[in-house]
Amino acid sequence: MSERTRVALIFGGQSSEHGISCLTAASVLKAIDKERYDVHGVGISRTGRWTQVPLDVIAGYRIVDGRAPEVAEPRHDAVWMVGEDGCEVATRSGEKLVDIHRIDVAFALLHGPFGEDGTLQGMFEMMGIRYVGSGVTASAVGMDKHFMKVAFEAAGLPVWPYVAASAHRLRHDRAAVLDEISRLEYPLFVKPARGGSSIGIVRITEPGQLDDAIAEAQRWDPKVVVEQGFTGARELEVAVLGDPEAPEGCHTSVVGEIRVQAEDGFYDYEAKYFDEDGAALDAPANLDDDLADRLRALAARAYHAVDAEGLVRADFFVTDDGIWINEVNTMPGFTEISMYPTLWQESGMTYPELVGRLIDLAMTRPVGLR
Repeated sequence: MSERTRVALIFGGQSSEHGISCLTAASVLKAIDKERYDVHGVGISRTGRWTQVPLDVIAGYRIVDGRAPEVAEPRHDAVWMVGEDGCEVATRSGEKLVDIHRIDVAFALLHGPFGEDGTLQGMFEMMGIRYVGSGVTASAVGMDKHFMKVAFEAAGLPVWPYVAASAHRLRHDRAAVLDEISRLEYPLFVKPARGGSSIGIVRITEPGQLDDAIAEAQRWDPKVVVEQGFTGARELEVAVLGDPEAPEGCHTSVVGEIRVQAEDGFYDYEAKYFDEDGAALDAPANLDDDLADRLRALAARAYHAVDAEGLVRADFFVTDDGIWINEVNTMPGFTEISMYPTLWQESGMTYPELVGRLIDLAMTRPVGLR
């Protein structure tokens, strides 16, 4: 048996961020220490089918002609099993199970629903397998922009005005929802409540655009959040890394800043992943020490507000009137050039070191209630 820790990289998934997840898997595979970890690739196709993916296939994932890679529909499905010696993944070939691998820890690199939202984490908990990142509750709260804001407000964090509307309210009490929205100041950002990478988000500048924006957001999630926009705000981010032994239970990175080049100041999906000139990422940001310290302290509070574990990226807006928390992301962009790893690199931790640190944290965390 291998003395190396057996790690399953899980990627792909059914969300709109499938391709970004595949790119993340390629980045992590390149960085992971093969002498310490025995790596197995497990992809989830767009239709939700699981498959074991050879490492050379994962290593070849890249953007080609503006298209992100994806997990191919499998000829044979992968299955997870719990046995006397722990959790295993295998491939079902007819009535036989082949290519069976024991797994010590799962590193789920999925973004969005059915991966980052507590669903996959619940499976890991049921199977007794350790995993990187937040647990079921924190993952679910961190995915839902409504309940995330409720948690922030309960923790005393500064939250900018917003309106949350479930599919039921939009269908049966739409007039009341629209009345609440009318009290917000334009521009507004209409968002799927449980989405990521700015997919489905629409920036609007007048009431006549609202119905179409809600319809677009509901293409991705029946539940919608409408947020009052900012004018002239700085968008600043802090990476948080869990550490149960630290006095605050976590460490915070230097502060980074996103400077969007578009006139509307909207950091959308294209600007994040496909437009090299869409935004500039400054790490560290040009801030005075007092503001940087306040942001880092708020990031740590946000981490605990949602009961996070492992990793979180906390995003803020800073205006002349103060600091406002936008959101936390419990599985932030994690390619080598993404903001979360970049902030840790600027804080003195390399990307391979960060990958190893997260896996080690997962391995030391007890299984079950904690």
